[in-house]
Amino acid sequence: MDPSTVWKDFLRNWPADVDRRGIVVTNYDDQIPFEGFMTSETMVLLERKAPDTVGARKVLLPFSSILAIKITDVIKAKSFQSAGFEDGRPRK
Repeated sequence: MDPSTVWKDFLRNWPADVDRRGIVVTNYDDQIPFEGFMTSETMVLLERKAPDTVGARKVLLPFSSILAIKITDVIKAKSFQSAGFEDGRPRK
């Protein structure tokens, strides 16, 4: 599966009980903290809590530029089951 499709699907199915904030790591060697987001067919609109060094509060980023998303809140792994994650332990 194409990585941009993976990120698009994850962001569009963000777990309901997880706050929509974290840090996006990009292939531009940048890390973008966000406090909310919206998606389109091809991009994500990230909302910053505070402006960056040039004053930007919002960032439009193509899904293909996302390498990782860091979650900054303390969250139980179980919260990600609704996004398709499973416990990696062997089943009995």
